[in-house]
Amino acid sequence: MDRVRTAEPVPPTDPVSPLRPRRRLAAWAAGLLLAVPALVTGCRLLDTDAVTPVPQLLSLLPWLTVPAGLAVLLAAAARRRALSLVAVVVLAATAWTLLPYGPDTTTAHGPVVARLRVLAANVEFSRATAALISTIRLEHPHLVLVSECDPACGRALTTAFAAELPHHASVEGAGSTGSVLLSAYPLRDRAALPAAMGMPGATAEIGGRSVRVQLAHPLPPLPRQVHRWKRELARVRDAAARHTGGPLLLAGDFNASQDHAALRAVLDAGRLHDAARLAGAARTPTWPAEGPLPPYVQIDHVLVSDDFTVRGVRFPHLAGTDHRAVLADLDLHTGR
Repeated sequence: MDRVRTAEPVPPTDPVSPLRPRRRLAAWAAGLLLAVPALVTGCRLLDTDAVTPVPQLLSLLPWLTVPAGLAVLLAAAARRRALSLVAVVVLAATAWTLLPYGPDTTTAHGPVVARLRVLAANVEFSRATAALISTIRLEHPHLVLVSECDPACGRALTTAFAAELPHHASVEGAGSTGSVLLSAYPLRDRAALPAAMGMPGATAEIGGRSVRVQLAHPLPPLPRQVHRWKRELARVRDAAARHTGGPLLLAGDFNASQDHAALRAVLDAGRLHDAARLAGAARTPTWPAEGPLPPYVQIDHVLVSDDFTVRGVRFPHLAGTDHRAVLADLDLHTGR
C-alpha cells in the first residue's frame, strides 16, 4: 500500500514586504533632501552666515522650500512619523524665512522737502555703460551710483550728463574696481570706504538737508574670500552705525541678500530700510540677469534711513551686465 505524501505547508506571503524596500528608499531620499534646507535655514535662524558653503547657499534660501516640500511627501510615503515631523518643521521654518525682513514702513515725519529718483547699477566691467546712459536719459534720476565703472566709463557718464548730473565722486580703477557717484545736487565731504572694489561716498545737499550718500560694493562671497566679504560688509555696517547726524542713503551691489546676516547687520546698525521691501518687492531677483540661469536672488539694493519714504521701486534691465539695476523714487522729509 502506497503511503500518501502530503505537501509541505507554504508560509503565507507578507503582502507588505515588497513595499518595504521602497519605503526605506523614500526615507533615505527624504533625509538627503532635508540636509541642505535644514543646514541653511538653521544658520538663517541663528543669524549667522557661517562658512562655505553656507553664504553661497543662503542666496538660494527661498528655493530650498522645494526640496523641503519633496522631503515631506517622501517621508509621508515612507510612513516614518518622526521623519515626517522633522520634514514638516524644516519646511515650515524655511517658508518662514521667506517673509520680508524689517518693518514695512519708515517713521518719516514732517513735510516732504524733496522728491528724488535714485538709480543703482552694476555695469559689469563697464560693458553696460551705453545701456546705462540710455536708461539715465529715459528715467532722469537725481543720484546715480555705478559699480564696476572703469575710467573710460566714468568719463562717458560725466561727459554725457555734465548738465543734468554735474557733481560726482569716484574711485578710479580698472575692471571691477572702479565706481562713480553722479549727483544733481552739490556734493561735499567726499570719501571712500576701504575695499577691494570702489565704494565712494559724499554728502549731498538736498532740499536744505545734508544727506550722506554711500555706494556699496563689497567682494562677493566666493569660497576662498568669505572672510573678506564679511570684513567689507562690516565696514559698510560700521559706516552706517557711525552716521547719526541726518539722512543716510546706501545703494549698490551688496553681493548679499536679506537672508545674509551681514546685510541684516547693515540694516540694523544704521536703522535702515530696504526700499524694495517698502515697495513690496523684497524678493524681486536682480542677479544673474544674463546667462543660462534666470535671476534668483536680490543682491542690489537701495537702503534708506527713516528720513525717507518710498513711492516706488523698479528694476530696469541693462544690456551687457549680469545685474538688474534698482530705480527708487523717494521722498525726503524734514524730520520735524
